[in-house]
Amino acid sequence: MNSPRPTISIVLADDHPVVLHGMAGILRAQPDINVVALCGDGIAAAEAIRRFVPDIAVLDISMPGLNGLDVLSRITSDGLATKVIFLSATATDAQILTAITRGAKGIMLKDIAPESLADCVRQVAGGREWFPADVVDAAMERETGRRVQSKQLVQTLTPRERQVVVSLCEGNSNKMIARRLNLTEGTVKVHLSNIYNKLGVANRTALTALTIVHRDQLDPGISDGFDPDWKAPDASIGASDPIQNK
Repeated sequence: MNSPRPTISIVLADDHPVVLHGMAGILRAQPDINVVALCGDGIAAAEAIRRFVPDIAVLDISMPGLNGLDVLSRITSDGLATKVIFLSATATDAQILTAITRGAKGIMLKDIAPESLADCVRQVAGGREWFPADVVDAAMERETGRRVQSKQLVQTLTPRERQVVVSLCEGNSNKMIARRLNLTEGTVKVHLSNIYNKLGVANRTALTALTIVHRDQLDPGISDGFDPDWKAPDASIGASDPIQNK
């Protein structure tokens, strides 16, 4: 006999009542999901998250009062363990990339199949991420003028550059990257400059978004050259788990 799944607590926030109650109906029908609060704006969402500290917050990225990105920033600054999934119909490219770099664990479009929402919640609750490669790659292409595929990314970067990229996207500063890879900060800066030029990206935000989507292709051999006695701080961006693409 299979043991029951652990219950996943969720706060939902959307300023469109039909969407909000539609999501609630879908998730409440799942035996392993407990919707603890419904919120119609960002301020109410931030208060509910602080009160209940749910496992997951499913937030509209654009809401009155506080938008979803602002709520995510409050979760991070408060040190809460709640993981954020953004649900949006009209997210801009800049919003998508910013959401990823601020530590969102998933992005879903409102026209997805209803059952995918519950799947996404379970994946994120289980420690994975849910970033559709087509959505993020398209945002990258429009934002930077270049689309980079996984194979091209791996072939373009040297093994050391891939190590720098993954360490950066775990939320580490140049100083921490240098220590982790036994390099000088100056060498890390040179590597980053070369990486930006090779991939056609302008900054850490674009690089982080690109790397999260193609993380599984960068991981092999990533530990080579790491200081075994070094322990990374809690990462605010990215995760070591593979990405769930749908």
